[in-house]
Amino acid sequence: MNLIKLLRITLAVALVTSQFTVTAQRLKKNEFNNPLVLQRADPDVWKASDGTYYFVATVPEYDRIELRHSKTINGIRDAQPVVIWRKHTKGPMGNHIWAPELHKIDGKWYIYFAAGGAEDKWKIRKYALSNESDDPLKGEWREVGPILSKPDEFSLDATTFVHKGQRFMIWVDRASKKVVNTGLYIAKMTSPTTLDDKQVVISRPEFPWEIMGHKVNEAPAVLIRKGKVFVTFSASATDANYGIGLLWADKDSDLLDTASWHKLPQPVFYTNAALKRFGPGHNSFTVAEDGKTDIMIYHARDYKDIKGEPLYDPNRNTRARVLRWTRDGMPDFGQEYDDNEMALKKRKRVKKK
Repeated sequence: MNLIKLLRITLAVALVTSQFTVTAQRLKKNEFNNPLVLQRADPDVWKASDGTYYFVATVPEYDRIELRHSKTINGIRDAQPVVIWRKHTKGPMGNHIWAPELHKIDGKWYIYFAAGGAEDKWKIRKYALSNESDDPLKGEWREVGPILSKPDEFSLDATTFVHKGQRFMIWVDRASKKVVNTGLYIAKMTSPTTLDDKQVVISRPEFPWEIMGHKVNEAPAVLIRKGKVFVTFSASATDANYGIGLLWADKDSDLLDTASWHKLPQPVFYTNAALKRFGPGHNSFTVAEDGKTDIMIYHARDYKDIKGEPLYDPNRNTRARVLRWTRDGMPDFGQEYDDNEMALKKRKRVKKK
C-alpha cells in the first residue's frame, strides 16, 4: 500500500469518527436524527416503566401492524420491526389498516387501530388487539374485536388516557348530519375495550384551515400538563394542507361537557416550505430519556407536490422534536423552527391567547 492510499484511508476513518462524535454530542441535547423512520405515518411511541420506547405506526401498504423497540428515541431509527398482526383476507379488518396505538392498561398490552373491510376499504371502524406478555414483541396478540360507539359510521383514531382515576377514550367519527365531516368524540371507558353510553362531540371542523380538501378533525393525542388537559388533533386533507390544531380543558372541568373545551382558531403546527416540512400531523407525545422533557412525534413529507391521491403517497416520514412551554402554560410547537432548533430553545417566547 503506497503512502497516498494510506493517507486517504486515514482521512476517511478520521472523517467517519468525527461525524460519529458530532452525532453523539447532538444526542445529549435532545436532538434527533430526523427523519426518525422513513415511510411511517401516524406514529405512536409508548415509553415503558423500564425506559424502553416502543414504536408503532401506519405502514404504507396498509396491511399489517409492526412494533419496534429501543432504549433511546434515536435508536428507533435502526430498530428492527416485528410484525405482530396482519390484515384479514376477507371481511372486517381486511383493508386500510391505519393508525395503531400501543397502551399498557392494568398490566396488559392493547393496540387500538382502524381498519376497513376487505370488500369495502372505506368501511372504517376501530378495533383492539391485546397481549398478556410482559414484552409486547413476544407472546400472542389476540383480536378483541371492535370498539363500539355511537354513531358508528366512519370510526377511527382511538386514543386513551387516565385523568383523576377515570379512563377516557377520544376517537373520530362523523359529527354532522348536514355535511360529510369527521369530529372528535369523548367518553368514559368501562373497560379497556368498552365505552360508557354518554359520548359527546368536543370538536368539529369549523375554521378555514380545518376544511381544506376535506372537512376533517382526526388523530387526537392527549397531554396533561400545567393544570390543563391538552388535545392536539389534525385537520384537512393529508397533503400539504394537513396541520395540527389544539384543544384544551381545565383539569377540574367536566371533560364530557362540550363547553369545557376551548379551541384555537388557527393551527399550531403546519406546513413550512422553507424547512421542507409539508403536511405535518397525526402526532403523539412521549418524554425524553431524561424523564422530563416533552417530545412530540409526528409525520410529514419533505415535498409538496403529490401525484394522485395523497393518502397513497408513501413518503410520510416519522419525525421527533422537543415541545416547549410558554410562560402562561401553553405548549409552544415552534412552527418557525426546524426539529433540532427546538432542542436548543431555552426561553419561553410565544404567548398564546
